[in-house]
Amino acid sequence: MRTTLTLDADVARTLKSAMSARKMPVKRVVNEAWRVGLGLRTKSPPPNRFTVKTHRGGFAPGLDPQKLNHLAGELEDEEVIRKLRIR
Repeated sequence: MRTTLTLDADVARTLKSAMSARKMPVKRVVNEAWRVGLGLRTKSPPPNRFTVKTHRGGFAPGLDPQKLNHLAGELEDEEVIRKLRIR
């Protein structure tokens, strides 16, 4: 059935937010909301499965990951010295 609805501003914002968050078209989001609101479904369907897209990491050439704590310590020492000189 096709129909035209005029939505209040707060409802329109919530609808747009739900569409974006669920990555679904307006028709599907509205139909699900109506089903829940009319008691046809008491619970919303489970969200889409979350997947993590991996990528090959790595450090820039010349950067030794074994020495990162050493680098952090040096940077922290330099900051302490800088703050002591300002006083």
